[in-house]
Amino acid sequence: MNTSPVLRHHLHLSVQRSHVAGRRDFLKVLSAAGAVGLTDVLSLRADELRRQGTACILLWMQGGPSQFETFDPKPGHANGGETKAIATRLPGVHFSENLPYLADIADRLALVRSMTTREGEHQRATYLMHTSYLPMASVKYPAMGAVVARELPRPDCELPSFVRIGPQLNVAGGGFLGTRYDPFIVLSAGRLPENTRPATEMTQFDRRLALMARLESAKSGAPPAPSEHEQLYAGAARMIKSSQMAAFDLEREPEKVRSQYGSGSFASSCLLARRLIESGVTFVEAVLGNWDTHQENFPRSRTLCEQLDRPFAALVTDLAERGLLDKTLVVWMGEFGRTPRVNPRGGRDHFPRAFSAVLAGGGVRTGQVLGATDDGGEAVKDRPVTEKDLFQTVYRALGVNSRQEYMSPIGRPIKPVDGGQVVQELVG
Repeated sequence: MNTSPVLRHHLHLSVQRSHVAGRRDFLKVLSAAGAVGLTDVLSLRADELRRQGTACILLWMQGGPSQFETFDPKPGHANGGETKAIATRLPGVHFSENLPYLADIADRLALVRSMTTREGEHQRATYLMHTSYLPMASVKYPAMGAVVARELPRPDCELPSFVRIGPQLNVAGGGFLGTRYDPFIVLSAGRLPENTRPATEMTQFDRRLALMARLESAKSGAPPAPSEHEQLYAGAARMIKSSQMAAFDLEREPEKVRSQYGSGSFASSCLLARRLIESGVTFVEAVLGNWDTHQENFPRSRTLCEQLDRPFAALVTDLAERGLLDKTLVVWMGEFGRTPRVNPRGGRDHFPRAFSAVLAGGGVRTGQVLGATDDGGEAVKDRPVTEKDLFQTVYRALGVNSRQEYMSPIGRPIKPVDGGQVVQELVG
């Protein structure tokens, strides 16, 4: 029996609540839903069970990393420059010499060497690779993290669903989904985020919250439905009081584990990402900046890869050892790649025509390289993957319905991603 999208949405919410409340409440949902079809409810329940505990970590390389100095080296070609290649755990597959730790876990990665877009300006490309849409004045599109936070709620988690760690990005957040789905910003991993310690004793803090609630209710003489502003206050208060805030304290992690990630701010960000996922956060973005190598590309890329290589490899390994990798999709990417030809300043410029992305975990078929660039890295010669294809694939891996429609403030239905195709080689 076909069910209207609106009714399916309400059933979806009911099934989510039944997952929290338990088996008895779920049976009530089944009983009440007889008129719309038992198959619909069972299908939704199966989807919920499949998505339970699913999460995503985005490792964002702000500035656009060079594919030649990371995952698609071209040794022996003039465009390859001074960067050498090293063997990996995958026979015949080579990474840049700058990534020895990742080369050692290549069998746990799915490398896409054929990413291609048409946008080579930093801000627009960053927006595109966060939302799958180019920016428009009339609509603020939600970032991938906001969509995942909305679609994969964890009622047992008292921390924000979407956390961004590292340098601030002037890029999409909750968009038209609302500020509720904006990222919670953590400027530096390793200590409690700013303004998360009550300035007073907890009992006094609770009294002030209760007073604020009474004042809000007194406005109309009756308790109104909570506004988005009030919901944000309630969520912030719940987070501050929660024992789950301990996830932000990296000192609680054994020294043996911390040493596996190495040192530096990005290493701390990756470790914090794992701790947050373990605590129930559904989307964490960790930012490593300064990849805009218009000059001194080779030494700068080498230094950046030293910051990236060990933490990225440790994150994947750590998730696997804790039994979290199958349910946690890790995505590595930037807004575009770098030009094949080295400029007179020893740098590489913006190049969206052909670059790389990496996925791990989340049920993705790893241990493979998808697509290829030509000998000089100047064009995709096999299996091009657009930004929309990548988003479709990520949402499929996470169990997010990319065909659903959200109603924007201008009354226009908008999908999480409009167009593109799931990369079947990666998720089937």
